[in-house]
Amino acid sequence: MNFQEELTKKTKEIEAVIREYLPAEEGFSRTMAQAMNYSMLAGGKRLRPMLMQETFRLFGGSGKLVKPFMAGMEMIHTHSLIHDDLPALDNDDYRRGRLTTHKVYGEAMGILSGVALLNYAYETMLQAFAMAETLLQKEAVIDALQVMAEKTGIHGMLGGQSVDVENDGKALEKDMLDYIYENKTAALIEASMMTGAILAGADAEQVSVIEQAAKRIGLAFQIQDDILDVTSTDEELGKPVHSDEKNHKVTYVTLFGTEKAAAQVAGLSAEAVELLESLNKNNEFLYLLVEKLVNRRK
Repeated sequence: MNFQEELTKKTKEIEAVIREYLPAEEGFSRTMAQAMNYSMLAGGKRLRPMLMQETFRLFGGSGKLVKPFMAGMEMIHTHSLIHDDLPALDNDDYRRGRLTTHKVYGEAMGILSGVALLNYAYETMLQAFAMAETLLQKEAVIDALQVMAEKTGIHGMLGGQSVDVENDGKALEKDMLDYIYENKTAALIEASMMTGAILAGADAEQVSVIEQAAKRIGLAFQIQDDILDVTSTDEELGKPVHSDEKNHKVTYVTLFGTEKAAAQVAGLSAEAVELLESLNKNNEFLYLLVEKLVNRRK
C-alpha cells in the first residue's frame, strides 16, 4: 500500500462528504452560513472523520449510515477551533494557513458561527435515522448520538476546554494536564472511533477497546501538537508557532522537555496500535494512520 496516495484519496472522499452536508448560503442568515462554511472548507487533516470511517470499515461497516456522523464530527471539531482562536481564548489570527474566522467576519459572528456549527452538527447527524434500514441500525444511531453528545459536552471536550481556560497561565501538575488533554482533545477522537464501531455493529466489549485505543491516540496527538509548537515553523504548521509560550500555557514540553514528550507520543501510539490489533480485525490503513501521527510535521 502507498500510504500517502491512500491518504490523499480518502481525504478527498471526506471533503466531498463534508460539502454534501454544509448549510446553504442564502436568506437573511447567509452571512452566518458563509462564516460556518469558511471555517469548514479551510482544509485540515480531516483526522476525526477519517478515524470514524476507518473504524467503521474495521468492523465491516458499509453504506452511507456513517456519512452524516463524519460531517457532524468535523462540524463539532471546527466549532472548537473557531472558539479557540477568539480574542477571549487564544487570540490567534491564523488557522490552517489563512485568517481565522473572527478576523474575517468579526468577533460576534465568530462566536455565533461556532455555536451554529455545534448545533448544526446534531441536525446533520440526526439525518442518519432516515438512512437506517433496520431496528438494529436505528438503535446504533441512538447509541452513537449519545456517545457524540457525552464526549462533546461538560464530560468531554467542553469540560476539558473549561478547565484549560480556568487554569490558563497557572502552574499545572501532570494529572490536571492529562485531564485537559483527555477531554479537550482525546474525547472527540474517542467519539469518532467509537461511533464508527457502533454504527458498524461492534459489541460493547469491542467498543470499550476502541475507546481505550482512541484515548491514547488523542493524548499522543495533543502531545505532538505541543512538540510542533516549539519545533515547527508558521509556514509548515499553518498557524503561529510558540503560541503556547505566548499564552503562558503549561504543556508536556514545558513539564518534561521535547525528548521525553516525544517518547510519550511513541509509547502511546504503540499502545493504541496494540489495542487495535487485539481485536483481530484487519485495516492496514488505520494502523498506519495512527503510526504516522507520531511523525507528522503539521
